[in-house]
Amino acid sequence: MKIIGLVASPRGAEGNTAKLLQVVLEGAESQGAEVEVVYLPGRTVLPCKACDMCHKKGRCPQKDDFESIKEKILASDGLVLASPNYIFSVSAQMKAFMDRCCGVIHCMAFEGKYGASVVTSGGGDEKPIGDYLNHFLINTGIRPVGSVWATMETITEEVLPTDIMSEALGLGKKLAQSWRDKATFPEIERGIKDFKKRMRSLILYRKEGWLYEYEYWKKNRGLA
Repeated sequence: MKIIGLVASPRGAEGNTAKLLQVVLEGAESQGAEVEVVYLPGRTVLPCKACDMCHKKGRCPQKDDFESIKEKILASDGLVLASPNYIFSVSAQMKAFMDRCCGVIHCMAFEGKYGASVVTSGGGDEKPIGDYLNHFLINTGIRPVGSVWATMETITEEVLPTDIMSEALGLGKKLAQSWRDKATFPEIERGIKDFKKRMRSLILYRKEGWLYEYEYWKKNRGLA
C-alpha cells in the first residue's frame, strides 16, 4: 500500500501538523505501508481560476505543482490530509488544493482509495475541520477511516502526549488495515453513492461543454 500525506501548513515539516501526521504515517508503516509526504507551504498550488479547463480537457493549465500532486495521489492507495486550524477552517494552502480538485470531484476520480485527516490548533475546535476534510475525501471517492487532532495550548511539552500518539498510531494502522481488508462503512458508502448520483446528473446536464468529464463517465461509469 502506498499512502500520500499532504501537509498544508506554511511551517512545512517543522510545524505541529506535520509532526502529528508523521505519527499517523508511522502507524501505517508498521502495517507494511509505503508513505510519502508532500508539503504545501504556499505558491506550490495556486488558487483555482474557474476556467473550466479541467472539466473540458482533464488537466489544469496553471503552471504549478497541482497536476504532479494529483498524479501521485492517483497512483497511491491512500491519502491523509493534514491542516492546521486557521480561523475555524482549513489553511489557505489546503483550501487551494481542494478547490483545484473540482475536476477530481466531478469524476470522483480517487474512488477505491482510503483516507484520513489530521488537524492541529492553538486553542481547539478541531473536530469540525476533521469532519470537513473527511467529507471532501468522500466527495472524491475516498473512504475515510477517521481523524485525529491535537490542541497545542493543552500540551506543555514538545513531545505529543501518550494518548494523542496512541490515537494517531491507531489511525494509521486502521488506514492500512482497511485498505488491506477492502473495508466498507455503511454511512460512508451511502455518502459515496448519493454524491455519485448527484455528479451523474451534473455531468449529464453539462455534457455539451464538459467533454472530458462526460467521456470519463461514459468510459468508467457506463454513462449513456
